[in-house]
Amino acid sequence: MNVRAFFVGALLVAGAMPLAAHWSSLAGNRTVAAQWLRPAEVQADVPAHVDWPTHFRDRPLTPLPLSELELRFARRFPGAIARFSDGERVLILRQLDRPTRQLHPATDCFAALGYSIDRPRPSADADGVAWSCFSATRDGRSLRVCEHIADAEGQTWTDVSSWFWAAQYGGGPWSATTIVESVR
Repeated sequence: MNVRAFFVGALLVAGAMPLAAHWSSLAGNRTVAAQWLRPAEVQADVPAHVDWPTHFRDRPLTPLPLSELELRFARRFPGAIARFSDGERVLILRQLDRPTRQLHPATDCFAALGYSIDRPRPSADADGVAWSCFSATRDGRSLRVCEHIADAEGQTWTDVSSWFWAAQYGGGPWSATTIVESVR
């Protein structure tokens, strides 16, 4: 056997090892097809209980029910999701213990719902906290939407992609906050 063929074969086997371990662990729980069709049932790291905040910017929060669309999404989301109102704005809060691509920018959600979206821009609130904000317009109604992700240490990210890659190196838990308010 020549050295080149041996080297290529060794690389192929080494590359396949993580996949083989992943598939065998899936097969050990249930059938692979069932797990791909119902990912929410295999999410063991969804927080069992979340202590949601009771106030936002010194205003009391009132829990709001999730819409049917949000409920469907929440069933597959590897974290917890809740909606609140402070009387002026709606807050969508998500809590995560691990990085996931299912946490995506609010621009994606609003665009999918038929809103016209302006390019997100960096912003800072009165406390100096960084946010990413954009305008969303549909049927003559304009909204200002701001979002960020924060970890338990107080570090924040204003875009999901930066957070995702930083989260690959550890940290957490993370809280994603989206603020939606009407523009008058």
